[in-house]
Amino acid sequence: MNRSPASVWHRPTHFLAFGFGSGAVPWAPGTFGTLAAIPFYWLISELPQSWYLALVTVAFVWGVWICDKTSRDLGVHDHSGIVWDEFVGYWITMAAVPFSWEAALWGFVVFRIFDVFKPWPIRWADRRVAGGFGIMIDDVLAGIYAWSTMHLWLWLH
Repeated sequence: MNRSPASVWHRPTHFLAFGFGSGAVPWAPGTFGTLAAIPFYWLISELPQSWYLALVTVAFVWGVWICDKTSRDLGVHDHSGIVWDEFVGYWITMAAVPFSWEAALWGFVVFRIFDVFKPWPIRWADRRVAGGFGIMIDDVLAGIYAWSTMHLWLWLH
């Protein structure tokens, strides 16, 4: 069970790392964090692709810092409630995918599958890379796998 600290609600860094509070749910915080990323994808999906990728890159770099800071403050590496990495991983999944609710849902499912099962090298990175970068990189890799799957799906349809 996810036990979220009270600081999630009064420290901006923790609030962001916990995905605007979505990671504070008592069970399946990664799933809820990914769900919370969908409306933001809807908002940014119409940006020119270069802006979209720039925004995701900034979110990644910023995420390394906020996840590292929150993790250190809590004294727990990759607390289950830290879900900013799911936001970024989902946004990577959806890069260059035209917005539709069907695509948003399919991207959610595909990203969660790769994030949960962690095929190589995702599991390796999850276990061996520390700090904020370590928190972020496994979801970035899951996002890349899911992005490839999404684009194969788009090509076939």
